[in-house]
Amino acid sequence: MVEAAETILQGDCLEILAGLPDKSVDLVFADPPYNLQLGGDLHRPDNSKVDAVDDAWDQFDSFEAYDTFTRAWLKECRRVLKDEGALWVIGSYHNIFRVGATLQDLGFWLLNDVVWRKTNPMPNFKGTRLTNAHETLIWAAKSQGQRRYTFNYDALKVFNDDVQMRSDWTLPICTGEERLKGVDGLKAHPTQKPEALLHRVLLASTRPGDLVLDPFFGSGTTGAAAKRLGRRFIGIEREQAYIEVAKARIADVIPTPPEQLAVTTSKRSEPRIPFGMILEAGLLHAGDELYCPKGKRSARVRADGSLISGEMSGSIHKLGALVDEATACNGWTFWHMKTDRGLAPIDVLRVRVRAGLA
Repeated sequence: MVEAAETILQGDCLEILAGLPDKSVDLVFADPPYNLQLGGDLHRPDNSKVDAVDDAWDQFDSFEAYDTFTRAWLKECRRVLKDEGALWVIGSYHNIFRVGATLQDLGFWLLNDVVWRKTNPMPNFKGTRLTNAHETLIWAAKSQGQRRYTFNYDALKVFNDDVQMRSDWTLPICTGEERLKGVDGLKAHPTQKPEALLHRVLLASTRPGDLVLDPFFGSGTTGAAAKRLGRRFIGIEREQAYIEVAKARIADVIPTPPEQLAVTTSKRSEPRIPFGMILEAGLLHAGDELYCPKGKRSARVRADGSLISGEMSGSIHKLGALVDEATACNGWTFWHMKTDRGLAPIDVLRVRVRAGLA
């Protein structure tokens, strides 16, 4: 198994994938060949040639050949994914539907499709079709029965100014200083993705220290984003020229300090603290009195962690609902204790216990 935090392997992706151990990778991000099926050079109205994708690695003899290749690399990726892992794949209308069908055929479970809407797309120079202004990403769990996969919902919500992150992402394509150039001044890679796109993918579906696999590494956008965010990565790339560009690019990345990599989480993801642990910690004792939010009703704590009020008794949640004449109750926020500053919810005690466990 590759142990280094930053690993770039040169060679055919199918051959190298076959050498990786089962269930060793937390996330796969794949930007495979699009099989654009270009039928000749493309020119602008001024007759200048468009620098399009015409490389050999994007050319396949037939749809059948492309489907065979797609099935082979996806099957290997599913093998190396951990049981709680997931995969992202990006494509255009030329290939993403074929990739999506193969994902489902192999047992992946689709979680979302995300539309990357480009703020600055390349125009349709011939004027024969709509401007192709978006690409599609598919986010898929390893299997339908998979109960867990990483989704940093709260982190994405904070990232998006406390609004749920949607499945349409508006981001520019690579231009200016981010666009890598060769010594000839031309694009170093024809389909370089913006790091902002990978930042969002990794923020959404990985944790610091996770291992990310990119089987079509290209100019190293996945590696740059992973290094910046404290994730490990394995990149597989066939072309030596792209590897040299990626290495130089990643070497310039300054990692985010570890103390700033914490991911915002919800209480649902925190360890469960039963009320009895509050008594075990000595923060409350049998016989202590708790109060409803306005202090008009009270209950006594019993040694088994239940509460009693008059002839009614039960857990902090059950008795809270009975006292409040409600169908349900969050006892942690309903019941209060007396402090020097007045009544305070017993949830502050749960926070203290959680902090002690951490």
